[in-house]
Amino acid sequence: MVCWRGEGGFTPDKPYQIETANESVDLKGKWLYKVGTGTAIEALAPQIFIQFEPIGVHNGMIAPLKNLVPKGVIWYQGESNASRLPKKYKQLFELLIKDWRRVWQNEKLPFIYVQLPNFKNIGCEYCYSTWAEIRDAQLKTLEVAHTGMAVTIDIGEWNDLHPLNKKDVGERLALIARSLVYNEPIVCSGPIFKRARVSADQVILTFEHIGSGLLAKGGKLEGFTISPDGKRFIPARSSIKDNEVIVWHECIKQPVEVRYAWEDNPENANLYNKENLPASPFKVNLLEV
Repeated sequence: MVCWRGEGGFTPDKPYQIETANESVDLKGKWLYKVGTGTAIEALAPQIFIQFEPIGVHNGMIAPLKNLVPKGVIWYQGESNASRLPKKYKQLFELLIKDWRRVWQNEKLPFIYVQLPNFKNIGCEYCYSTWAEIRDAQLKTLEVAHTGMAVTIDIGEWNDLHPLNKKDVGERLALIARSLVYNEPIVCSGPIFKRARVSADQVILTFEHIGSGLLAKGGKLEGFTISPDGKRFIPARSSIKDNEVIVWHECIKQPVEVRYAWEDNPENANLYNKENLPASPFKVNLLEV
């Protein structure tokens, strides 16, 4: 076997097996390998990834469809941008939406997209998270009219850039399409941060899309961090009261920033509405409210 990209081997925690018509052989466990020596292997010719070339994808996949009349767009992307200037993603994403609406001559073309799921190692809430930055840019893109966002912060996989659970993703996208495109009066989204206010040393958060009410799924509300200076963050105490979220910490008397699920892979984020749709990750600078 020749591995031409990456380090080779099996992905941890993935099921591997050999199946026949009558039986299945489990391949989990310890494997031994030996690096071959003495055999020269010619280097592969460099590949051209047309999707990374200027207007390659547009000319190959969008321009040929310009004479069709789409009902709307579903978009799932952002992973590759996490390592390439994530702070510019919102600007680029809005330009893409604008351009596709130009192509199809429809300024109100519904554009529904998937916010990046949880991914990579758990337990790095104090690290800089490029995936959190992309999710935040996607969240703010809801400012563009006739858009909708499916939150998937709870159905990703730490070891898979393309998680296997597409069914829940499709169902959440369908809810948004039913509401945004077909005008059905349904709850189509989990809680989306709306505003914050400070009362003494507590931060009170209000949300849109609360449905039948806010819910801490599985127990006490978690996933929030709080900062006295916008640089140092500690796990916050939080609770739900009257369909608002109260966040505080006894060691911080003048909080400056609050974050929710602000990690590549937030393990304990459990704010939902009672329709079982998860809240979007977000951050709020309290000096700007």
